[in-house]
Amino acid sequence: MTVDRELAAAPEGPVTVPDAVAALARGDVVEPVWRNVLGGLTFRLRGAGGDRYVKWVAHGTPELDLEAEAARLGWAAPYTPVPRVLDAGRDGDGAWLMTAAVPGRSAVDPAWVARPDVAARAIGAGLRALHDALPVDDCPFTWSAAERIARLDPAVRDRVAGTPPTDRLVVCHGDACVPNTLLDDDGRWTAHVDLDSLGVADRWADLAVASASLGWNYGDGHESAFFEAYGVEPDADRIAYYRLLWDLG
Repeated sequence: MTVDRELAAAPEGPVTVPDAVAALARGDVVEPVWRNVLGGLTFRLRGAGGDRYVKWVAHGTPELDLEAEAARLGWAAPYTPVPRVLDAGRDGDGAWLMTAAVPGRSAVDPAWVARPDVAARAIGAGLRALHDALPVDDCPFTWSAAERIARLDPAVRDRVAGTPPTDRLVVCHGDACVPNTLLDDDGRWTAHVDLDSLGVADRWADLAVASASLGWNYGDGHESAFFEAYGVEPDADRIAYYRLLWDLG
């Protein structure tokens, strides 16, 4: 899961390459490209056969389930553009997930930070395409409000007890923040990444967080472009509810 509110970023300073990542590289160039607040690392492997990406998390790292992500990517791949799983495993030091590169650059690339309305529209269009493409009835994964509430500290569950009526059940991305949509050079969405929480839920669970993430990454003023591209009017009550559920979780 990508940690939001600018808490994930390119690593600064030296990064020790885990033995498992070095073995997967097989002599290719290993470049650290991302570190999240929980300590998870993403490496780009550059070689003659094309780029690959490896996520690696230390043994015991909470909330980062790469086996769950591998399963979700494998399920979603026939329906929508997502990274193809090449390898996944674990050893005594940690766990890894290696995927093939997919076309496009993250929507937090400087080129898109400089053109936030273009990016916001692409993110909205991409999220709508994802929701329309993934078959709810065939999805074995859930991300329902009830399931998420059950995982919260009991002391805060009452704050999100009144779940709004479902608007439309879809297969949600589960972490539809800005960095997890890839865009091509023309500003069109190309793929989604970081799907370890993918599952069936009300679409507003994704919409609320995706729209909030625009402000975290681009500043205020871009939500209207996002909602227009998705094709829905903002629902203030559902947005407030699902943003609070996200924050509490």
